[in-house]
Amino acid sequence: MSERAVFLDKDGTLIEDMPYNVDPARIRFAPGAAEGLRLLHAANYHLIVISNQSGVARGYFTEGMLSAVEARLREMFSELGVRLTAFYYCPHHPDGVSPRYAIWCSCRKPAPGMLIQAALEHNIDLKRSWFVGDILNDAEAGNRAGCRTVLIDNGNETEWLLTSQRTPLHVVADFKEATRVIISAGEEQKHVGARGR
Repeated sequence: MSERAVFLDKDGTLIEDMPYNVDPARIRFAPGAAEGLRLLHAANYHLIVISNQSGVARGYFTEGMLSAVEARLREMFSELGVRLTAFYYCPHHPDGVSPRYAIWCSCRKPAPGMLIQAALEHNIDLKRSWFVGDILNDAEAGNRAGCRTVLIDNGNETEWLLTSQRTPLHVVADFKEATRVIISAGEEQKHVGARGR
């Protein structure tokens, strides 16, 4: 049977937003994230990071430097007794300075490429999964992949150009509330499934 996951945007959602930061020592969980991750892990969701990292294309840091970021995140998850299933990032941006990375791609959010790749590699049922992010590009990527979507409205989205694809299923104030939405929806599904048997 396929698994279910909570896909997590990194900056501004999972961790405090520090633009283009690749220094592991400066990485801190966003408010409510530590508690939320424990609850999602206990509810048997795979936890998968999905992150645009255009700093590579822009020449701010090398792709290799993201290894230390991933290692630090794995360590932080482990300290909570939680497993980070996978870390996916897109190093591309069409306005980048590096020809190798200055391209249009299918992985940069709002495209759903990273979620689709994760689903294939980890046997994830996207319809039973969620994407939590802090901007509408996250919601669009999740919607296009077929996930349910939660937007944390923490001030990072400033344009609010809503279309059917960019409208999240839920809008919440913080990670803790996002977790409550996901857990209650999972409980509801269990009850519906039990009644159907």
